[in-house]
Amino acid sequence: MRNLPGFVKRLVIGRALRSEELQETLLPKRLALPVFASDPLSSVAYATQEILLVLTLGGLAYLRFAPWIALAVVALLAVVVLSYRQVVHAYPSGGGSYEVVSVNLGPSAGLVVAASLLVDYVMTVAVSVASGVDNVISALPSLAAHRVPLALGFVAVLTATNLRGVRESGRAFAAPTYLFIASVLVMVATGLVQHALGHGPLAPTAGYGVVPAPGDAGLTGLALLMLVLRAFSSGCTALTGVEAVSNGVPAFRRPKARNAAATLAAMGVTAIVMFAGVTALALIARVRITDDPCRLTGLPGDCHDYPQRTVIAQLAAAVFGGEHSVGLYVVQTATALVLVLAANTAFNGFPLLASILAQHRFLPRQLHNRGDRLAFSNGIVALAVVAGLLLWGYRASVTSLIHLYILGVFTSFTLSQLGMVRHWNRELRAGGGPGAAAAVRRYRTARAVNAVGACVTGLVLLIVLVTKFTEGAWLAVLAAAVLWTTMRGIRRHYDTTSAELAVTDAGDQLVPPSRVLALVLVSRLHRPTLRALAYARAFRPDQLEALTVAVDRTEAADLARQWEEHGIEVPLKVIDSPYREVARPVVEYVRSMRRESPRDLVAVFIPEYVVGHWWENLLHNQSALWLKSRLLFTPGVMVTSVPWQLTSSSRAGRHPGRAPGSVRRGEPHRRA
Repeated sequence: MRNLPGFVKRLVIGRALRSEELQETLLPKRLALPVFASDPLSSVAYATQEILLVLTLGGLAYLRFAPWIALAVVALLAVVVLSYRQVVHAYPSGGGSYEVVSVNLGPSAGLVVAASLLVDYVMTVAVSVASGVDNVISALPSLAAHRVPLALGFVAVLTATNLRGVRESGRAFAAPTYLFIASVLVMVATGLVQHALGHGPLAPTAGYGVVPAPGDAGLTGLALLMLVLRAFSSGCTALTGVEAVSNGVPAFRRPKARNAAATLAAMGVTAIVMFAGVTALALIARVRITDDPCRLTGLPGDCHDYPQRTVIAQLAAAVFGGEHSVGLYVVQTATALVLVLAANTAFNGFPLLASILAQHRFLPRQLHNRGDRLAFSNGIVALAVVAGLLLWGYRASVTSLIHLYILGVFTSFTLSQLGMVRHWNRELRAGGGPGAAAAVRRYRTARAVNAVGACVTGLVLLIVLVTKFTEGAWLAVLAAAVLWTTMRGIRRHYDTTSAELAVTDAGDQLVPPSRVLALVLVSRLHRPTLRALAYARAFRPDQLEALTVAVDRTEAADLARQWEEHGIEVPLKVIDSPYREVARPVVEYVRSMRRESPRDLVAVFIPEYVVGHWWENLLHNQSALWLKSRLLFTPGVMVTSVPWQLTSSSRAGRHPGRAPGSVRRGEPHRRA
């Protein structure tokens, strides 16, 4: 039982891997696709739905704009994929948009991208998991009351799987991702063939009408344009996660850049075909879905009790022959799985980006450390915690969370394309040598692609900002701004610390103090106290004394009497404490010693018990911890803990499963 946490850890994440085994965790293309592309592929499940939800605010008449909006989304996705293929080849180190922008537009702009992407990764987990839960509830409506626990449970499973390593998560998630791709493509192909043969599928909601939302009927001019732009910005959720491949290039097998570019191309083609097919099929099948079911007309019962099914669920029921068909359950199962697994893109992108930022000293250095399975465990856990809090706070509602989404990713898209334009300009200026003409043509073509990408994504960013800002996108902007400011502050702290710790004159720093004054803190006379005294003597200080705080004068008198009876030659100093404080009198006494002799060094020795069980710490007070924390802020003072191992700690230390350094320390002394 003593090693139960270690057993559970090994059961969940597996055996620890040596650093030399990192090469074995690299991904082939077939596993990289589900790891890094599950987010853009899974967005097929809700991108079309988001377009329809916005357009039906004005009634069924505005669905005529859906094909054009879908075409614009497809064109934008193609441009972004082409642009990021160039990023992968030009910057294969794995920094992606952050590295491109930092190198070409400056560190501050790079931090804007980093903050935006980190926020977007958090939103990817929240939205993907919430959408996956929606599809689970579409298949099993009885689970609607357990929406939040289901969402948090999915996040926990994703976290545990990713802690096992990138390759392990790729193996675990490959089958559901490929099942989703196959099931959607089969559904789209079957539905389009049925339509071509003259008996196209009809959605279960095809016969329902839609009442326009208040104030959205008969829109014209600018109001109509805003509705269409809003629908377009919602459909652009299909582009989320595209940049993850460029961030994850180091996780690919060699040749890394070529394999990453191939994976990006495969992801782009698959996502475009699936999104275009689902949108076309939804219009053919006359799917009806609204933000409020009470705006649907012709419902068989009370609108408040009507559970709206997702677009994918309605299409599967129409194509495969009813709401209890095998095809429906296959599609719904695959969709629910891949939507949850779409969060895996963020679980790989967020830790990698956080690791690079930590290496550049913009985030805590712990985020650069690899865990037992060579994954960036701290980043994985941090992402899970923040996303879990969002899901809990927003009750795992896709409608509420979606407005916080995609703003960050389009900020990244726009700035990275601008950075690439500057990159190609620099390459063109440096052009020359053999084959210069071919290189110049290649650079100019690449620059044109990135310039178009920058203009288009910049326009989309503006549209998203205008149409979604008041609906909740302001919160994502605020979060990114706070994160940007925090990262700047962290970098300033690390820079200041490095400058302060830098060695300027080693000889001056090695000058010994004039004297060493040793102080042993005592509560009562026992074996730990004597060990601390003996240890302090071994340092041969210029002055040695014991110090106790007289919280109870009777006990202090007894201690002084025992001290004299045992003939201890170290003088005992007793400090009176009428208000029963311990830390303040000790700190004030130490500071007085420093004031009297500023060039002297004060060494404080604190006896401590070492216990073998966590609960044994509860039986001893923690005054030593508080004392040490106070003394560490006193210049010229060294604090040393002198441990006394109890029998329980010895047994724990001999336990074969206990990790080194896992013993617990408690402070039993009532005064010091």
